[in-house]
Amino acid sequence: MILRHLTLGLVILLSGAMVGQVAFSSTLPIIAIHTDGADIPDEPKTTVRMGVIDNGPGQLNRPTDPFNEYDGYVGIEFRGSSTQSFEKKGYGLETRFEDGSDRQTTLLGFPREEDWVLRGPFSDKSLIRDALAYTLAGNIMTYAPRVRLVELLINNDYRGVYLFAESIKRDRRRVDIKRMEPEDNSGDELTGGYILKVDKFTAEAEGVPSFFPSRYAADNNPDVTPNYLYHYPKPEDITAPQRTYISDWMGDFEEALASDDFRHPNRGYAPFIDVASFVDFLLINELTRNVDGYRLSTYMYKKRDSEGGRLHMGPIWDYNLAFGNADYCNGALATGWAFNFNNICPDDGFQVPFTWKRLMQDENFSSLVRERWSELRNGSFSDERINATIDSLVAVMDNAPARNFQRWPILEQYIWPNAFIGGSYAAETDYLRRWIGERTRWLDGAILTLSDVTSSANAVTPPLPIYPNPTNGFFAVINDDTGDLADLTVRNQIGQSVFFTARLGRGDRVDLSAQPAGVYFVQGRRGDGKFVSGKVVLRGR
Repeated sequence: MILRHLTLGLVILLSGAMVGQVAFSSTLPIIAIHTDGADIPDEPKTTVRMGVIDNGPGQLNRPTDPFNEYDGYVGIEFRGSSTQSFEKKGYGLETRFEDGSDRQTTLLGFPREEDWVLRGPFSDKSLIRDALAYTLAGNIMTYAPRVRLVELLINNDYRGVYLFAESIKRDRRRVDIKRMEPEDNSGDELTGGYILKVDKFTAEAEGVPSFFPSRYAADNNPDVTPNYLYHYPKPEDITAPQRTYISDWMGDFEEALASDDFRHPNRGYAPFIDVASFVDFLLINELTRNVDGYRLSTYMYKKRDSEGGRLHMGPIWDYNLAFGNADYCNGALATGWAFNFNNICPDDGFQVPFTWKRLMQDENFSSLVRERWSELRNGSFSDERINATIDSLVAVMDNAPARNFQRWPILEQYIWPNAFIGGSYAAETDYLRRWIGERTRWLDGAILTLSDVTSSANAVTPPLPIYPNPTNGFFAVINDDTGDLADLTVRNQIGQSVFFTARLGRGDRVDLSAQPAGVYFVQGRRGDGKFVSGKVVLRGR
């Protein structure tokens, strides 16, 4: 069927909202924005009218239908960095009252808030890379931005398929950390919550620092030092004591990670971080082989000490260049580690912090990566589940991609930084599926061995002989060949240390009787300095 766009002018609905009568019906919600002749700025946001049409599951939506999901005002601005050069632009939105004040509301099934984003996939001709990444991350992480595919009109001009998403901000339904007030400058209140990001440098207002530098240069590139940008509190809101606290705390974490004792459960990095979130963040970035992963659009947050005080990785953000959609720095390859970016592109101005390669030098951490990957490959990251998610995202759009590429006829063009030009929408989605299949097969082998990451001194050795296994609470390590074990640590499935002894002698037993049933990971250091590890299953009491 040939789709035509018929601009028939504007009609004023009884609600007072305006929308172009473009003749199509869609399985996707339709967002219509009218600026009343005003230009949309880069910043700050300007107030305009917005209506949303969503007639519900199984129902078609038409631009001439009444606004039934939202009918009111929003603040709007362009957003993005390199993507602002594209004809199809992204937008930041803030739902508002007519006087410009914030208006918290629910939209498209998302929890009540006022800050939203319209991401416009352009170089991503599958239209779904961001949606796929956020959906996969949402299945395994504490929080990932909720997303809906929509179609967008601005001033009666059809703009194509967009991704309507939650913006990253502090909120109990988004990044669930404590609110920071200007008076929170001492005690427990000073310790959180904070949201930081590693990203491109943003201009500073006079006298208002927007970032602080890492204490360590990027791995393999002594000339580049990553920066941590303040995201929450905002640079103009964070107080001097708060800036000092979070920069000093991050410095202490980095020094613990860089130290010779970095593997130690108490003196190393472990007390600083939520290990499970670091593992999941790594696996999302490695599954997608995001060429910007770890070094750009990389968010992290620290909770208040009374809530554990640890640093969590995430939420994830900006995956349009992932899944083989970049023709630079090996971004198209389905093989190789994404966190090894600095080895591949040492001259790039934005490098991966030393954090990730250092973590992977710890057999405790890499063991958790292997266990988590195995678990996910039998669930959320199975070939069947991933392909079903792709199929679902494509199916929900129905014929919207045809309209999108009629508006933006780029399927046969190179759009930076395409590594593949398929010439048709079906070819683009087929490429996405094939690339992911190759990627998961490579990761299945690479994660099992981690042979190109861990050094020979930390190579995987045969698992520790643990008896009895499974156990009802107590077990011994049969270590006749290795003698006593030093720094014996037992961790649960989220990486928390539940048992530690500086030395486990022959015949000594480990007591897990106070722990809940589950799988636990055991690691110790032999007399020759090599780390050995194993796992034990604790039965329920």
